[in-house]
Amino acid sequence: MIVLIDLILHKPKAYRHLLFNLLNPQTLNFQGLLWKSALGFLLLDAYRIMVLTRSEEEWGLSMSFSSLFWRFSKILMDVLFGNLAFLSIFLLATRNLLYTVGGASRYKNLLLAILISSYFKIFLIAMMVWELPSSVIFIIDVFVLSSNTVALKVVTGSGMSRCAETCFVAHAVKLFVGQLTVFHSSRFLQDSKILTCEMPIYSM
Repeated sequence: MIVLIDLILHKPKAYRHLLFNLLNPQTLNFQGLLWKSALGFLLLDAYRIMVLTRSEEEWGLSMSFSSLFWRFSKILMDVLFGNLAFLSIFLLATRNLLYTVGGASRYKNLLLAILISSYFKIFLIAMMVWELPSSVIFIIDVFVLSSNTVALKVVTGSGMSRCAETCFVAHAVKLFVGQLTVFHSSRFLQDSKILTCEMPIYSM
């Protein structure tokens, strides 16, 4: 319980204890933990996007199957492309801005640190129970960004400013790619609706 409170308070000692002692690769199935963390991260991210989409668009039982299909496709594309860009930019920024080099195990440790330190996303589950405003999501995003910064500082031993710069760049690119994906998918959906409306109907 004390460790959890210290994690919420962003104390580097708590992050060091979590990442190097509790999640020791020597005593845990590191590969399995990495896959489970990635799956949980993606599921929570998909729910986050769904809540934001639901607040901007109307969801209801009267929706057609095609509209429902395209909205879920939009969420899936946002999750996949957004996080692919996030991880790519993060690893590149980690190498270029923090001057850290290493093998595959080094990058796996960095990836696990980012996934685990995104635990603030779990507070999105509270939105399933209580009707909270969508602005809460952006507050959670800020906490995730700051938590990622502390975890990166602990794992790499670099300065806080460089770690903050790295995480900010990665999150900014993820947000940009997500908005770009939503824009293009929305235009495609509008064009398909126009084509459907303009399609001539022949009567017997």
